[in-house]
Amino acid sequence: MRPRLPQIRPAAAVALGMALVMVLPVARETMLTAFQRRFLYFPIREFVAGPADYDFAHEEVSLRTDDGVVLHAWWLPAPGSRLTAIFLHGNAGNVSYWVEAATVFRKLGWNTLLLDYRGYGRSEGEPSEEGTYLDSRAAWRHLVEERGIDPSRIVVVGRSLGGGVATWLAERHRVAGLVLEATFTSIADVVAGSLPLPGIRSFVRLGYPSLARMPQLGVPLLVVHGRDDELVPFAHGRALFEAAAGPKRFVELRGGHNDAFAISLDEYTEALRVFGESLEPR
Repeated sequence: MRPRLPQIRPAAAVALGMALVMVLPVARETMLTAFQRRFLYFPIREFVAGPADYDFAHEEVSLRTDDGVVLHAWWLPAPGSRLTAIFLHGNAGNVSYWVEAATVFRKLGWNTLLLDYRGYGRSEGEPSEEGTYLDSRAAWRHLVEERGIDPSRIVVVGRSLGGGVATWLAERHRVAGLVLEATFTSIADVVAGSLPLPGIRSFVRLGYPSLARMPQLGVPLLVVHGRDDELVPFAHGRALFEAAAGPKRFVELRGGHNDAFAISLDEYTEALRVFGESLEPR
């Protein structure tokens, strides 16, 4: 069982940013963005586990982004693979905290590319919204251009923060399907919901506007959300689902933000299995 990770706290970030702006109005845009990043991203450099701990055969992978940042990733092949998942993890930890999630994909016969965003684990750089987008593009290009995997066999899976990255990638690159797990509609919506003050949205400098992207995607979609999610309200998952065009399915899990995928493991696995089978070429 991986250690508990720090969680997203955008409301606290905005509140702190507002206080700083009142005291130090000079360069407030830079300050707001910097402090909100500090409360959203929780990269950890030290590893707590590896693929061997979960009996994975694996390959160490280096990805280079469009802006020259070198990222660390693990390629986790599955015997007799039919599909390949790009797993975009949450806002905290590094790949060693998230490798357990790939065991579900292996059970289904999916390969997994598990990468760390810039600033996480062994990846270079510092995390930012635009940076995470470029990081996901580097993963897609690695699969398509270096491993020769047809985009019609690539599924982008984003959990929590990773869902905001996944919608960006699916909007710009051809993929077989998109899975959003405990994903928020936007950072501004999370902040406004937890800190309902007049004009609060105007202080939010981080976007991840997944809801606004949904009507343009048209890609097969699976939304999975815990009914008792205390960090990203269940209503966010429903809103993403309702706004999406194209084939889609919504699966409600028992549990909260951190434990739903363990408590409802069988239901989650079955949802992925059915979704994957619907994507396979006939």
